[in-house]
Amino acid sequence: MAHEFVIRKSANGEFRAYFEYNGEKIFWTEGYSSKASAKNAIESIQKNGPGAPTDDQTS
Repeated sequence: MAHEFVIRKSANGEFRAYFEYNGEKIFWTEGYSSKASAKNAIESIQKNGPGAPTDDQTS
């Protein structure tokens, strides 16, 4: 699969959810104290993200 969510544990013990495309990190979440919270973040992105509008604030 070219794209996937990945959960990693940082050196300070926080869990982060990453969205990667072909092994490149596209975006990631804040650090969470539990893996369950990182999984909840992924579920929220999957549920709420597909219809999200783009807010172009460059102009």
